[in-house]
Amino acid sequence: MSSSSSKNSEVVDSPCRRQCCLDDDDRCLGCGRLLGEILEWGSADNPRRREICLAAQQRLRPLLPK
Repeated sequence: MSSSSSKNSEVVDSPCRRQCCLDDDDRCLGCGRLLGEILEWGSADNPRRREICLAAQQRLRPLLPK
């Protein structure tokens, strides 16, 4: 099995940091996911979970201290 197919089959862990607090845009200030993405997580496949994680990281980037 190639490393790329092995990577695609690995379970993507939740980015939850147990610091859940939703802002006015329903974005978690702990992990960056939107409420809809949090609710979708349990049924999402690995490619979708990777998309959610990437989008969440991008949402958090402006909030991080410089």
